[in-house]
Amino acid sequence: MDGGIAVAGRIGPNAITQAAAALDAALPGDAVDALFAEAGLARYRHDPPERMVDEREVTALHRVLRARLPPAQLRALTREAGLRTGDYLLAHRIPRPVQWLLRVLPAPLAARVLLSAIRRHAWTFAGGGAFACAAGHPVRLAIASCPLCRGARLDHPACDYYAATFERLFARLVHPRARVTEVACEAMGAAACVFELRWRGCWRGSRRRWPA
Repeated sequence: MDGGIAVAGRIGPNAITQAAAALDAALPGDAVDALFAEAGLARYRHDPPERMVDEREVTALHRVLRARLPPAQLRALTREAGLRTGDYLLAHRIPRPVQWLLRVLPAPLAARVLLSAIRRHAWTFAGGGAFACAAGHPVRLAIASCPLCRGARLDHPACDYYAATFERLFARLVHPRARVTEVACEAMGAAACVFELRWRGCWRGSRRRWPA
């Protein structure tokens, strides 16, 4: 894998704000207030962060969500937060001309270009973790010392937020049938959290993947 070490300790505010949005859409406001208070993040309920946050705050929020929400609901809500983060990046961080270019490139080439951009910006989402990626089919992305599940011991993968964010970006920019699965997780004892991305219906050299 082609890797890079993230800047230690800071993560973009979407990890907090989009989690809050997903929770607010599904739970009563006082329940969300209680979750944020337990995580030590009550101040963000009235003053959402606009700049990079301490990665320990993200770790604490996910620790509380795992402790307080049923597994199926937890997975659905953290996945929704990841999809919302992908939508935010598409709307505000990835220039429209770049999005257009990626959509007209053959899917394997578009995947390589997008991976390069994700690797350059890994410091914004991996915190003190180390990000690595490899092109191919499947595409592989990995985060060692992952902030979402740091310190957790589970019998199932715990990083649906990252998986959903990656899936949204690749489905919108590389291939509409792109799907991401977390195939290894540090919470289960793996050396890193590893995500595999596959898409169906793509043929080598194809430039036509999007509905007319």
